[in-house]
Amino acid sequence: MSVETQRSVDTAADYPHAVRAAVLREAGAPMSVETIRLKAVGPRDVRVRIERTGVCHSDLSLATGKLAQPLPAVLGHEACGTVVETGPEVSDLDIGQRVILLWITPCRGCYSCTHGQPYLCENGSSRSTEPYAVTADGEPVYPGLTVGSFAEETVVPRGALVPVPDDIDTADAALLGCAVMTGVGAVTHTAKVSEGASVLVVGLGGVGLSVLQGARLAGASTIIAVDRNVDKAEQATAAGATHFVPADEATKKAVRSLTGGRGADFTFDCVGSSRTIRDIWGLTRRGGTAVVVGIGGKDDTVSFSALELFHFARTLKGCVAGSVDAEADMPRFFDWVRSGQLDLRGLVTGHGHLADVNHALDELAAGRGVRTLLTPGAGT
Repeated sequence: MSVETQRSVDTAADYPHAVRAAVLREAGAPMSVETIRLKAVGPRDVRVRIERTGVCHSDLSLATGKLAQPLPAVLGHEACGTVVETGPEVSDLDIGQRVILLWITPCRGCYSCTHGQPYLCENGSSRSTEPYAVTADGEPVYPGLTVGSFAEETVVPRGALVPVPDDIDTADAALLGCAVMTGVGAVTHTAKVSEGASVLVVGLGGVGLSVLQGARLAGASTIIAVDRNVDKAEQATAAGATHFVPADEATKKAVRSLTGGRGADFTFDCVGSSRTIRDIWGLTRRGGTAVVVGIGGKDDTVSFSALELFHFARTLKGCVAGSVDAEADMPRFFDWVRSGQLDLRGLVTGHGHLADVNHALDELAAGRGVRTLLTPGAGT
């Protein structure tokens, strides 16, 4: 048997599942829809058919190179799918069961996991740097943010999945895995916003609008939404904002006038830039809490003077995945969806197939729309 034949046999055995996927080969370049071969399902792995996947701003950051990602890669991390194959050690999921896919897979054994912070798992994001598929010519392919949902199917560990109850719609479930869990969790888990508090939210993408819904759920009295796109005012109001303020030179004055000149009790940056982080910090009242939800670049430095840190006595908090333990906390999110307290359909501003992913990213880059939901298996 020749070397070439042997390599072909090995590839077929180790990567047996041919699927269509949107592949990113170069940062800043469009993705191409092509056939890749997924790895064989391991003992604790699950193969999932992707039913719906949201296009998130984090995908844009990965696609442009703002966030590091080994290439070629299949991006996409906010999704709901159906189990099509399980490894021999997976006994608590059935074929045909719908699941939410998570971009952090808690190992449940590291320091963070055993100290109540599985969303900070020391091993939870390592799969992004491990190949999970190969291209048609055998080149390794990496899963963006460990999931790789811009594809007809993916293979993930059992710990990356949360079963979806029969009465929760697939489109709703897809959004729960990232935007809604992160945004609502930032309010309920990271900041622990109190009833009657004032809240400021800067940046009204899927996460920012979810923060607004979380603030409404928490009973905040004044909820101020800020975005550069004034067309989002109606969506902000529907999500729970009591006031919409355009992002311009008059923003700071307007926010202070709505908060008694003090600034808000709780502020949330859902953009992820040094400028907007400084903005929310300056618009947080003395003794208040500023939460950074957006993911920024590693070279985008934020500076504070020693005196202001002392004088204002504010708390600055980072927020990863809404500080939520999805396995334990997702049932509460399901209840909010059932009761209508969370309106997830209002986040969806577009639908498409795999071939539409580049347009969806362009819309995000331009500040238009909120969430495009792709149906990978419905077309290319």
